[in-house]
Amino acid sequence: MGRAEKELSDNPMTEFSSSTKIAPNIGEYNEKDELYDPFEHRDKQHATSDLGSLAHLLKSSLGTGILAMPHAIKNGGLVFGGIGTIIIGFICAHCVHILVRTSHILCRRTKTPQMTYAETAYAAFLCGPKPLRRWANISKIFVNTALCATYVGGSCVYVVFVSRSLQQIVNYNIDKNLDIELFIYSLIPALVLLGQVRDLKYMVPFSALANIFMITGFSITLYYIFSNSNLHSFSNNKLFASVEQLPRFFATVIFAIEGIGVVMPVANNMKYPHHFLGCPSVLNITMTIVVSLYAMMGVFGFLAFGEDVQPSITLSLPTNEIPAQVVKGLIALAVLFTYGLQLFVPLEIMWNSIKHLFNHKFLALGETVMRICIVMLSVVFALLVPDLDPFISLVGAIFFSILGISIPATVETISCWESHLGTFNWRLWKNSVLIIFSLLALIFGSWISVQDIINLRSK
Repeated sequence: MGRAEKELSDNPMTEFSSSTKIAPNIGEYNEKDELYDPFEHRDKQHATSDLGSLAHLLKSSLGTGILAMPHAIKNGGLVFGGIGTIIIGFICAHCVHILVRTSHILCRRTKTPQMTYAETAYAAFLCGPKPLRRWANISKIFVNTALCATYVGGSCVYVVFVSRSLQQIVNYNIDKNLDIELFIYSLIPALVLLGQVRDLKYMVPFSALANIFMITGFSITLYYIFSNSNLHSFSNNKLFASVEQLPRFFATVIFAIEGIGVVMPVANNMKYPHHFLGCPSVLNITMTIVVSLYAMMGVFGFLAFGEDVQPSITLSLPTNEIPAQVVKGLIALAVLFTYGLQLFVPLEIMWNSIKHLFNHKFLALGETVMRICIVMLSVVFALLVPDLDPFISLVGAIFFSILGISIPATVETISCWESHLGTFNWRLWKNSVLIIFSLLALIFGSWISVQDIINLRSK
């Protein structure tokens, strides 16, 4: 086991390739392989309880995405947006379910204790129809690339969010109108330092502070929502949005709810892995809580602020009030402190894939330069798209729709192709619908987001 695996054995965010060895007869299916129980062969020395696993999933899901939900409801309407949020939450939960279940099946078939997301895709292709087996390595590379792109894209959103929050606070207090680019540049030293953290134990204090800041900020934000006079009068009666707004709604909600990158590490690290799926289960309880909170925050936030709601609801709070400034500052700091954790996974994936190119004398220098380059890449994208709304929609449409919906549906279909597609091949039809939905979100969401970016840049 390498350095990265040792450092991340307890980390629910781990998703790079592990040292798992796939059985050499992976392409040959045998019913006797089903007798193998992968759960009995896992190292449970540092396994987490059901409650701990639930906490990990909640922490990974209840992030900055929930702050964008009122703006998502604005693009969907109260009725369509509220119901649509629940439906998308169900779709995301189902995709998590089929990914983990497929991983468990492939673990039995290959006599492998556990698999990461990328290894699950690799094993599915290698166990699937013979014409697809040559694509196994490519599928593994594609999943790891999608994970890297998703987390780096999310880190760009973090940079824009923090800069926007600081811009509001500073501009109000100094009575000037400083450009957001100045605030993005000012974050570079902190971002570079956070990107250089290579041991998770050094992130623990920052994560603890981030959780405290986020909870405090959420609490004050809810106070502003439920004390708003518009909410009490229910003056906002926009039940449905226009058709051209719907791609923004879908892309934003997918970005907000989707957290599939942390699912496999959490499921693999459970003391009782079979409790992750089923009814009730860790997954079902977590997604019920998450979707309920997201729907309520979205609906009530939109009722409170209406058409004036900002891409992050904290930006809609009155800047001239001290509690609102405290909220913006606390949540901005919480997001900034989470930046290093957001980039931890893609940085490890990238370094593990290129470190063989370096002489051992220059490994430390090479990793340092690589980390600085990725941080600066997120800064460059933030400078190119310093507007939060289209950036969130674009990241959700491109990355989370592929990683959270298309890949799990494809992996399940391939792994079940020969004998487990169900009566009338219902799994094939169901997954085809999921892939079509994902592609529509990808195409139309990206198209609308790019148009918004172009229009904003031309002003």
